[in-house]
Amino acid sequence: MAKTVSPYGPVAQLAFVALAALGVYSFVSVAREGETRRRCSPTCLLLPNYANANRRAPDFTLKDMKGNTVSLSSFQGKVVVLNFWSKTCGPCLQEMPEIADLSRIVAQKGDVVVVTVSTDDGPEAVRDTLKAVLKEEPPFPVLFDPDGKVVSAKYGTHLYPETWIIDKSGVIRARFDGQRDWSASTVIQYLDQIRAGGYCPIEMEDGKPQGEGARICESLAGG
Repeated sequence: MAKTVSPYGPVAQLAFVALAALGVYSFVSVAREGETRRRCSPTCLLLPNYANANRRAPDFTLKDMKGNTVSLSSFQGKVVVLNFWSKTCGPCLQEMPEIADLSRIVAQKGDVVVVTVSTDDGPEAVRDTLKAVLKEEPPFPVLFDPDGKVVSAKYGTHLYPETWIIDKSGVIRARFDGQRDWSASTVIQYLDQIRAGGYCPIEMEDGKPQGEGARICESLAGG
């Protein structure tokens, strides 16, 4: 007896394949969404005033506390936390112990460095202030730009403190205006994400998320 073949067989098979493909696509989309959310969460939580990856940090060369010449480019291959400050800036001095704590934490990682630039006249102008605030020698390089040729002319900074995050390739990832809790775990997570080279598609302007990943910030904020 001849075997009866259902005319709906090929249609059913096509439907099954389509559903399977849809399932795979949905799984991949959810996985991608989860990965983007993981990478962008620190950025959303910290809300930098500026975030992007389309500008290189202007190089510069300044003197440190011992009179040695230090260039930003000498830290190529490391994530740089670049902090601008002045001893006449109260919030700068208030966050300085946390800047020191952050410096000690990232020193263990080997590929992150904290660098500070003072707009004061030189080492003697800030030595006593640093000693009073930190109770020790600063665990990070202190460079000096009394004429503002770097801080103002190259980075456009006029209010302190201001902190820039620069990736291993010398690209500016973020700028934070004002005092922050630099020893917070979220900051460490954010720096780890930059260290790993993970790209978060969120752009920030004036502290407001832009770009394709902005909805992640909205979801985290409960929006």
